[in-house]
Amino acid sequence: MVIIFVYMSYKEKRNKDNVLHEPMAAYQVSAPMPSFYNLLGGSKSLKLSTDFDVINLARKGFPKSVLLALAKKISLNIQELANILHISERTLQRYEDDAIIKTEYAEKAVELARLYTRGEDVFGSIDKFKIWIKTPSLIFNGEAPVTILDTSAGFDMVFKELGRIEHGIFA
Repeated sequence: MVIIFVYMSYKEKRNKDNVLHEPMAAYQVSAPMPSFYNLLGGSKSLKLSTDFDVINLARKGFPKSVLLALAKKISLNIQELANILHISERTLQRYEDDAIIKTEYAEKAVELARLYTRGEDVFGSIDKFKIWIKTPSLIFNGEAPVTILDTSAGFDMVFKELGRIEHGIFA
């Protein structure tokens, strides 16, 4: 449920050129926490309660432990995670669990969590989505969808395909 509080001030103000200014408006939106936050550790480990918290956290980077917990929840091995994040498997293993991983990796982790949450919504369970994403498909030139997640275009293609599946549009 989204609650929108709107305050409008319609004081008519004209500047010296007799131009009327638009009314001032302040908006505050209170929305439920997106379910992909749960894949990133939810409010327990990362203290996420708003989209701005996710933005700030992505800018700072995630601890390695959050990335590994995400990979475990979505059944990716460390090699698959490393390929998606564009980091060598060995480099990822060298980080301490509480070490902060770079911003670009955190951003990919957020997208990965969003994708898996969307897949869970479309397929009705995350387990069914995990099977689908690792199964080669003609739509992805015989590759499994998970193998194209190393690019933003790959993420877009998988999101679009999920939309088609949701609406019953099959190739």
